[in-house]
Amino acid sequence: MKTKFDTRALVLLGLLTAIVMVFSFTPIGSIPIGPLVITLNVIPIAVAAVALGPIGGLIMGSVFGLFSFLQCYGIGIPSGMGAILVEINPFLAFVQRFVPRALDGFLVGLIFKGVSSKAGVNIASFITGFFTAFLNTLFFMSALILLFGNTEYVQGLRGGKNVIAFVVGFVGINAVCEMVVCTIITGAIGVALYKAGFIKKTSKE
Repeated sequence: MKTKFDTRALVLLGLLTAIVMVFSFTPIGSIPIGPLVITLNVIPIAVAAVALGPIGGLIMGSVFGLFSFLQCYGIGIPSGMGAILVEINPFLAFVQRFVPRALDGFLVGLIFKGVSSKAGVNIASFITGFFTAFLNTLFFMSALILLFGNTEYVQGLRGGKNVIAFVVGFVGINAVCEMVVCTIITGAIGVALYKAGFIKKTSKE
């Protein structure tokens, strides 16, 4: 399944970029569930990975990472954590916001490519949705600990907890809900794109 960035692919990338902008600049991209907020920003990454492969996922992950960094400066939906990290070190804040999302998009594109060749597009779409949300959380928190773990800010957030307890407590049910939402929506979109002929058949089908 070689990715060909023809007119249709470019239109899809443009549409997904617009969706990321809307999600980043308005409250539409956040679903409040009680005290929790579920972000929808990872879904365009997953869809790009499913429809356009690793490079498409990389591009859309980079777009999300860029807008995520801009939110550190109050552009769009402000990020309180991001604003503090920028004050500590702007370059490391950019790395922490950008690299995890770009890497996430590229890797889930590879995951979709590998799984679809074995289990088919439909199953691979749901699996890709799950891993997009899972890896986004894993990479984001890993970068936070690696780059800012010794700062007074992150030490205060940890409150003396070990790394695993801190990450689990910090993301908790929020991350689980994001994985469920991303899995369902990405799977449904992937199936629809496959039926529409946007995604080519694999040897499994």
